[in-house]
Amino acid sequence: MGRLGLDPETVRRARRLAAAAAEPVVTMARTHTTTAVERATLRLAGLAGADPASEDSQPWVNIVVGAVGDQVGLAHGVTLPVWHALTTGGHADLRELAAKTAAGAVRYTVPTGQEARRARSAARRAVAAGLRRIDAGRRQRERHIRRWGDPPRRPWIYLIVATGDIYEDIPQAQNAAREGADVIAVIRSTGQSLLDFVPEGATRHGFAGTYATQENFRLMRAALDEVSAEVGRYIRLTNYASGLCMPEMAVLAGLERLDMMLNDSMYGILFRDINPKRTFIDQRFARMVHARAGIVINTGEDNYLTTADAVEAAHTVTVSQLLNEHFAKEAGLADWQLGLGHAFEINPDLPDSFRLELAHALLARELFPDAPLKWMPPTKHMTGDIFRGYLLDGFFNLAGALTGQGILLVGMLTEAVVTPFLSDRDLALGNVRYVLGAAGNLHEDFVPAPDGFIVRRAHQVLAEAVELLARIVDDGLLPAIADGTFGITRRPVDGGKGLDGVVARAEDYHNPAIDLLEADLPAR
Repeated sequence: MGRLGLDPETVRRARRLAAAAAEPVVTMARTHTTTAVERATLRLAGLAGADPASEDSQPWVNIVVGAVGDQVGLAHGVTLPVWHALTTGGHADLRELAAKTAAGAVRYTVPTGQEARRARSAARRAVAAGLRRIDAGRRQRERHIRRWGDPPRRPWIYLIVATGDIYEDIPQAQNAAREGADVIAVIRSTGQSLLDFVPEGATRHGFAGTYATQENFRLMRAALDEVSAEVGRYIRLTNYASGLCMPEMAVLAGLERLDMMLNDSMYGILFRDINPKRTFIDQRFARMVHARAGIVINTGEDNYLTTADAVEAAHTVTVSQLLNEHFAKEAGLADWQLGLGHAFEINPDLPDSFRLELAHALLARELFPDAPLKWMPPTKHMTGDIFRGYLLDGFFNLAGALTGQGILLVGMLTEAVVTPFLSDRDLALGNVRYVLGAAGNLHEDFVPAPDGFIVRRAHQVLAEAVELLARIVDDGLLPAIADGTFGITRRPVDGGKGLDGVVARAEDYHNPAIDLLEADLPAR
């Protein structure tokens, strides 16, 4: 199988085990909801904005979902009580209903019989309109790609901008596109993943990143459309569907035509201490939205190697990639939407470190041949020596070219040491342009020795991944996370942030967004 000679039956067994390990978590996600899922549903139905009179400008969706939860609970979903109130209470629209809710003037009930049928029908029409807007955005992206074209080669060059000020981010992003970047990622302000609400409006005060808001999404997408026409290729926009508002971020990204979203199955659990149940339930909804919107997800396996040893824990990256693949496909994502993550994080002082990196990268490439893998640069072993760092980034770019990666996140010579300057980004783009120009097609010629170091190492990592997956099937994925299997970080199933927002669905639970999105899924 490919250049590594992988055994097809071993690969099939790995996928069967990943599916078996994931199935109990999928069942949990199908039988529970969260406050964020219900808020995202209201956003799809058109409820936007915030209460100007509330502390911190509380979003209307938070106010409504909070009131429904307090008064009748969320086990039946938010749409039945909300559209019952909307159709029987004389409210002009969702915005007026939300304002009256904030004033304490609305009493929610769960309707039955004919009243429930009317509420379901009205809610479905409203949510369907939101999905049509997402569908229109997907078609517009496809038209832009036909007009301006895709980048002329792979991997796509992925560059981060994030000053904290969206109006400063825009010229930086446009200039990066002019210098060769194909994907612009706007990192979120520090700690936003722990906010249980989405800020409103254009923002200018982020910390080590820029707040992710619907207006910021709109502004940056418009700016990248402008520069796409100028440079003659479609420039993609990335943000983050993770944290306590993951489903809402997915909806907002779909509404504003973002192209990629960071969306990993375990990142929020391991590195932001968000409750595992909350994360997996939120993620299934988010990924169904991504599938509908034609968004490419980027997963976060690279992060494991910043806490665990990149050689000893290499097989945990493969296991996570297989789990991410299964969760994604169950939610309707296609292979071309799976930007599965991995990273160049082996200690460069280790003998044969580059050969090990090639083995790991090539294993990922051959396990997921149709996925646009996201290859991440060195961070853990970067020091204050900028010359060594620049050389490491060159080796990283070369490894990406040799192994046919799909998305190459540009490494900075000051990565993980200081916040990079604009000059660092310029040098980084020069580095990757040179390597891809000189060796971008070298993967056509690179064939490791059939029984050589690289092939043997790849087979070893795959065998260790299969062994670990078999243990996870026996013990359970949630207990494996609690035991520190991934990234050596222990996260108990009932710990972390956001568990109070998890609700078991009642028998008559209703959510038209889930119904409409699940209609596109393959039969189980």
